[in-house]
Amino acid sequence: MLEWLSLALLAVGAFFFLAGTVGLLRFPDVYCRLHALAKADNLGLGFILLGLAVQADSLAAALKLLLIWPLVLAASAGVGFAIARRAHALGIAPWRKEAE
Repeated sequence: MLEWLSLALLAVGAFFFLAGTVGLLRFPDVYCRLHALAKADNLGLGFILLGLAVQADSLAAALKLLLIWPLVLAASAGVGFAIARRAHALGIAPWRKEAE
């Protein structure tokens, strides 16, 4: 039963990673792309780590795996902010839908 739960969590995580990659490739500007990566990839990482924690041999190993997620969330927020701030400083304007 735990193997099926782990497999489901890993599959959901892979789906969110795929969705983030599609957003990176399809969205029109740097700000939208950052949003796709920050949201989808962090959620995908959370599901992947939960799936791996279910299969961990000990509670200590599972907690170490789960500790990775908040560290990556904090790093992702900081890096995303730095990239967006630099893009804004370079004068890269957010994408606006043209009036029809």
